[in-house]
Amino acid sequence: METSRTSGTGGATRGPAAWARGLRGPEPRETGARGAGSPAGDGPRRAGPLIVTEDLGLLDDLLRLCAAAGVEPEVHHRVPERRASWTDPPLVLVGDDAAARCRGAVRRPGTLLVGRDRDDPELWRLAVEIGAESVLNLPGAESVLVDRLADAAEGADRPALTVGVVGGRGGAGASTLACGLALAAARAGHRTLLVDGDPLGGGLDVLLGGEREEGRRWPDFAASKGRLAGGALEESLPSVRGVRVLSWGREPAAPVPPEAVRSVLAAARRRGGAVVVDLPRGTDSSVTEALAQLDLGLLVVPGELRALAAAHRMVSTIGPAVRDLRAVVRGPYASGLDERWVADALRLPLAGELPYDPGIVADQDAGVPPGAEPRGPLGRFCTAFWERAGGAA
Repeated sequence: METSRTSGTGGATRGPAAWARGLRGPEPRETGARGAGSPAGDGPRRAGPLIVTEDLGLLDDLLRLCAAAGVEPEVHHRVPERRASWTDPPLVLVGDDAAARCRGAVRRPGTLLVGRDRDDPELWRLAVEIGAESVLNLPGAESVLVDRLADAAEGADRPALTVGVVGGRGGAGASTLACGLALAAARAGHRTLLVDGDPLGGGLDVLLGGEREEGRRWPDFAASKGRLAGGALEESLPSVRGVRVLSWGREPAAPVPPEAVRSVLAAARRRGGAVVVDLPRGTDSSVTEALAQLDLGLLVVPGELRALAAAHRMVSTIGPAVRDLRAVVRGPYASGLDERWVADALRLPLAGELPYDPGIVADQDAGVPPGAEPRGPLGRFCTAFWERAGGAA
């Protein structure tokens, strides 16, 4: 089998077809506003928020919160005369003192009315008149506002397409497929993060040939809670062939709490592009947290009856936790089986047939990561997967 096929059919979809969204995050927009800084290599700087207020005390608070979120705002006392200065920033913070002066301005998403901590029905009336999404009263809403500012600066309006890969049985080739998908996404120009979710799997950095690359590993994030900066996470990780890799160190693997998994994956998703997670076959609270972050799960199933029996158990175990779980069926096949029969037996949509590739073992012995050759069977399969995912938006 030398042809690679991907499919979105083969059964009723489990949850939304989230993999049909585009992979690229929103393009940063150049405006007259001073933009927030961005890590090197991220392209044009994304514009910072707009603040509209004459209240110096409120302005001091908002500038302090912008600094905490790592963004640099533009400040006006009323709606700017230049239309783009009002419409282009990712957020507009209108002080309660300036709301009346913003009546009649073009309605736009991302407008917030910010006031002091007081129960004033007038604020809600003004919010409706200027098209504000919500009213935030300080100091009580400071943490909410910092999160909104940081999300806007990182382009959180289009999160990364997050794909998890798990084997229907041991040795099914899930790690191989995860590496191939990550390398194909990077070749296509997408910001890509490959996450090793299996502490006993030997390390995806080793599989990619990047075990000597400097950068942080999972144990460095074990104490993480709350919000992590997506840019800082990305820059801290080893980069191998254009892929940022979060793997395990060489020391004995210690458990990573679910709170840390949540923080890391949420930060990765906010950066946009593609996140590929190689998952273990066992389940615990941390794996359950990772499953909840997925847009799409791929269950790799060899075309044999024993693998099918094991895959049935995996579907019953992880299926309820994944929004959209699909089968990737791998040859060679036992007599009477094909990819469609296997997917139908599992009652899963068929994501595609992964062709048998006898050269993968020899490539790995030669130090070539799986999927590094775009013209090989695995490389073609993974390229077709991302073309379908990116082109269906």
